[in-house]
Amino acid sequence: MQLIVQKFGGTSVADAARMKRAAKRAVEEYSAGSKIVVVVSAQGKMTDELLEMAYSINNKPSKRELDSLLSTGEQMSSALMAMAIHSLGVSAVSFTGRQIGITTDSFHTKARIVNINDSRILEELSKNKIVVVAGYQGVDENDNITTLGRGGSDTSAVALAALLKADMCDIYTDVDGIYTADPRTVSNARRLNKISYDEILELASMGAQVVHVRSIEFAKKFNVPIRVRPSFNNGTGTLICKEVGEMENIVVSGATVTKDDAKITIIGVADEPGQAANIFHELAKEKINVDMIIQNVSANGLADLTFTVQKDDLILALETTKRIKAEEIIADDKIAKLSVVGIGMRSHCGIAEKMFKTLSDEKINIQMISTSEIKISCVIEEKQAEKALNAVHNAFELDKEQ
Repeated sequence: MQLIVQKFGGTSVADAARMKRAAKRAVEEYSAGSKIVVVVSAQGKMTDELLEMAYSINNKPSKRELDSLLSTGEQMSSALMAMAIHSLGVSAVSFTGRQIGITTDSFHTKARIVNINDSRILEELSKNKIVVVAGYQGVDENDNITTLGRGGSDTSAVALAALLKADMCDIYTDVDGIYTADPRTVSNARRLNKISYDEILELASMGAQVVHVRSIEFAKKFNVPIRVRPSFNNGTGTLICKEVGEMENIVVSGATVTKDDAKITIIGVADEPGQAANIFHELAKEKINVDMIIQNVSANGLADLTFTVQKDDLILALETTKRIKAEEIIADDKIAKLSVVGIGMRSHCGIAEKMFKTLSDEKINIQMISTSEIKISCVIEEKQAEKALNAVHNAFELDKEQ
């Protein structure tokens, strides 16, 4: 008997009609003979509404109390989903993260899963019930409610699928799969039938918002196959799986652009051993993730250091870098990060040249460059983001089957 974990995002359960449609999906798989665990997000924009409510009361709310508040959205969705399944004549039971023993670290609003106790889920599955779990949440070792950060319900679902050795983890969303680029920006973007863990990890970390990055890390580590499927029809969506030989023939699988980054330049920092370590140690203490980094050649014993952070972390990052002795610190939050990703880059040359020439032909200046084995990223002006994405998508002919 198959075990399937189904995750429904906020838009998929946004109202009563969509909640019932999602419940019907779960019951259909159950009736076909599978054991089903459903993971749900908060309905629609509820998380945003709860955040707005919190900040209207206190502009610097306690992160512990934020987690207690935000977790209620998923708790409500899980109870409603169980009720919707009951209405279809099937037994179901809903649980919070705490009730099924999802233990996390104590980093409120961005917690990481440490352990999950599967005994209660297995007990209910053995009674032929559909188990509904509130995503995005857990508790720390002191029994404080924690949340996993935006998109954390994906991580809850994949972590449960890994623990339960599920045959498949279906993530239902308001798009019909993963595309070569955001179809809202690139009109000729094409849906992919299959993509590797490594490729989607790069795309997700570079701004593609279909699947949460940490959920893919879990999936890759425990080899959990994921299908990103539409909640509005019976489409098969896109399969995310381990790399297979045929994937190497596809040089570039996708392109993405994100406007979520900001750039900080520290001018005139002492060019001596330990300076970079000190700077990034201070940032790490504040839990600030740094992405691209460039240091220029020193002159007169001083160097300039440029790096990017998430826009949400910009104010704290600036406060932190001001502890560093330097001539000047400059911030720029009007940047975009353009990336192309593909396993085929490992065995094909000329990818960077084509990307850079395409941007040059469009008179788009490159401010920073970062590469990995299967990715090339450039920082450009934010106002040129859509133009650059379309140009690169066309240059690599991503609209065509490869």
